[in-house]
Amino acid sequence: MIANKLHLLPISFLFASITPCLSFAEEANGATPEVAEISEVIVKGSRVQERKTTTKASGFISTTALETPISVTSFSRELIQDLRLRQTTDAAKFDASINDAYNAVGYAEQFSIRGFALDNATSYRKDGFAMPGDAPIPLENKERIEILKGISGFQAGFAAPGGLINYVTKRSSANDIRTLTFDASERGTLGGAVDLGGKFNDRRFGYRINAAAEHLRSYVHGADGNRQFVSAAFDAQLTNTLLVQVDADYQHRSQITVPGFQLTDGLRLPSQISPRLNLNNQAWTRPVDTRGANLGASVDWQFAPTWHISVAANRHEFKRDDFTAFPYGCSAGNFYPGYCANGDFDVYDYQSENESKSFLGAQFVVNGQFATGRFQHQIAFGWTRSVRRDYFGDAVYEFVGSSNLYVPTVVPASANQTGPAFLRRNDRDTSFFAQDIIGLSDQFKLHTALRFQRTQRSQFGLASEDDHVALPSAALVFSPSAHQSIYASFSEGIEHGGVAPFGTNNQNQLLSAARSRQFEVGAKADLATDFSLALAAFRIKKPLELITAENLFSRLGNAVHQGVELTAQGKISSEFSLIASVTAIHAQQEETGDANLDGKRVTNVPRFKSSLYADYAPKQLGGVHLNASWQYASSKAFSPDNKITVPRYHVVNIGTNYSTDLGGFRTTLRMNVDNLFDRRYWRDVTQSLGGYLFPGAPRVYKFSAQVDF
Repeated sequence: MIANKLHLLPISFLFASITPCLSFAEEANGATPEVAEISEVIVKGSRVQERKTTTKASGFISTTALETPISVTSFSRELIQDLRLRQTTDAAKFDASINDAYNAVGYAEQFSIRGFALDNATSYRKDGFAMPGDAPIPLENKERIEILKGISGFQAGFAAPGGLINYVTKRSSANDIRTLTFDASERGTLGGAVDLGGKFNDRRFGYRINAAAEHLRSYVHGADGNRQFVSAAFDAQLTNTLLVQVDADYQHRSQITVPGFQLTDGLRLPSQISPRLNLNNQAWTRPVDTRGANLGASVDWQFAPTWHISVAANRHEFKRDDFTAFPYGCSAGNFYPGYCANGDFDVYDYQSENESKSFLGAQFVVNGQFATGRFQHQIAFGWTRSVRRDYFGDAVYEFVGSSNLYVPTVVPASANQTGPAFLRRNDRDTSFFAQDIIGLSDQFKLHTALRFQRTQRSQFGLASEDDHVALPSAALVFSPSAHQSIYASFSEGIEHGGVAPFGTNNQNQLLSAARSRQFEVGAKADLATDFSLALAAFRIKKPLELITAENLFSRLGNAVHQGVELTAQGKISSEFSLIASVTAIHAQQEETGDANLDGKRVTNVPRFKSSLYADYAPKQLGGVHLNASWQYASSKAFSPDNKITVPRYHVVNIGTNYSTDLGGFRTTLRMNVDNLFDRRYWRDVTQSLGGYLFPGAPRVYKFSAQVDF
């Protein structure tokens, strides 16, 4: 659809700022055809993939999946159900570009993409708005999980160079939705959820209600807890051209967390470690208690046939009481970090009560189309504003005794308490953006985008920052046919500098912001109506932050990640579906000036990782699906000097589901066995907090029942 010719300023004169909303925007289900697009998105991995689905992953303009010059994976609501995804950790297993990054059971889910750890403050988003990734994000009210891989400077401003994870909220639909889901797993985790949606008698108004509750009993002994969640979303199609949406959700989660393991003697991987062992197991151990709430609203007005304005805002409030009997070091052997050769380790009582974080974001976006001569333009421009405030007191971190990996010892708790909470961090971001997709011909499109951003950051006791940055991106897309595309792109990003961690000689020192750059080429193809392939090759360079031999947290040299990603997904036949993901990355440290580091692998990044999922539904079995998945990761470096690595691993999972009518209700029963062969392996190794290793889950049995009525 080509817009009328309008005399507008060229893009070079339009200021830019992207919505903190990656604008993989919300979907207005049930809207009339005249309403402007609110959120068409790419759906990868579902059993049925529509050729003409679109996405706004590259900014604020909808393009078809084939024409999008960026690597994006999306898990649809149907796929979330079929794969039995209950946390983002479950989804990450099916994308080989994602790794765990200090992803502790019972704590925050934390990941890396393309080898770069995500930022808890900027890399996790709800409908495009930043929210803290400091607790597992509920999926019951999510229509999609969208994973943007690579630098997202234009989309988000300050963000880690690996990418973003965006969670799209469920909305009302034209047809009524009535779904009950029940879950159970082997040690007694029990949960239930309800999903209700549809239209009121006045069809202009719709609703979506979700609620869930869980009694948590992790495969790790003692890591028990509970969770409650509720959400509501309402849509009002006030006229054919005016749509108003509001949504709210609340989650309470309380669970004892599971710390990782350290090296023994500071030299060797710990041996004979059960993945069910929890070192945070004292009589005084308390759960990490989190409460999170979102309130969002948006208005979309189509004021001309090919032009519309979107205004949106979101507020997130997060509170946490954080407690751990924390294992760190061996005072008897003077290893910090590290455990003694006999398995002894020091125990610290960590307490941080009354932590809170608030995120407020707003955006204003104008979308339109016009022509200049023979060139067609799709443009978006606008403004965003976000404010973040963190409050917390002086934490308790006190040595209280020693225990042992193999013979646990009871130690006393600290008598100290957390100090009063006060404002510790205040970020204020203002940005302007412009994006133009220029149709040069039927086969070539040029994507250009620019974001101007000012960020003011202040942290109590640390230096303040006031940064002004321009973040460009550009891409050329060639479509040799209606079912193929080839692209080349360039983008720049920026991220906040790290803070020197506890125990370093420059503890709490704030490093300056760091800029990163990415080059990417890729190809996409629809080989059949329901099957697609995507290939991407990339090179990302960013400044490297690490702890030096002098025990200083510093920026030395660069991390350079070069890699290739291949995905294949969809329906191969009427009975067989496939999701395959392969990533090869060469990630190394350069120009550090330290011979022990230059040319060495970046920690926690496997050179090769793959994931394969297959679903087989033979007609002879009538409603029965048999599925299996296989994940493989090559060895990873644990230490920056690469003297210590963890071995490769394979994990095989199997499952089945059966759909039938019971009592007139559509019912789907699912059973899964994760880690079928009960393999022992290290899934996550990190230098965070002195360096920790997390074992993979043992064999786990899972059951669920879904009833649609």
